[in-house]
Amino acid sequence: QVQLVESGGGLAQPGGSLRLTCAASGFTFSVYAMSWARQVPGEGIEWVSGIDSDGSVTNYADSVKGRFTISRDNAKNTVYLQMNSLKPEDTALYTCAKHERAYRTSWFLGEYDYWGQGTQVTVSS
Repeated sequence: QVQLVESGGGLAQPGGSLRLTCAASGFTFSVYAMSWARQVPGEGIEWVSGIDSDGSVTNYADSVKGRFTISRDNAKNTVYLQMNSLKPEDTALYTCAKHERAYRTSWFLGEYDYWGQGTQVTVSS
């Protein structure tokens, strides 16, 4: 079955960095676009960044552009989110998600069919 397992979250100071990892299994990872999203309790889920199946196309929410970098290693079935210059408003539960269609690139979260449990990121001094 499809599994997405995130890791790498934790406590960081403002201006600091964290690298999130999403390990995927149970499907042909290399043909699916992947995205990261985040959610704060009591608020809606926010799409953060996405990457197409071969890593040639990436996209970012305006709130993280220039600070976060998404990448993937199809040989390791893993997608990463490098987060630099962290701000307190980046505090959230970060989740990775798999697009529902092979070779389809879209950043609309309604088209993502599997989600991980998430990893908590807290940015505070």
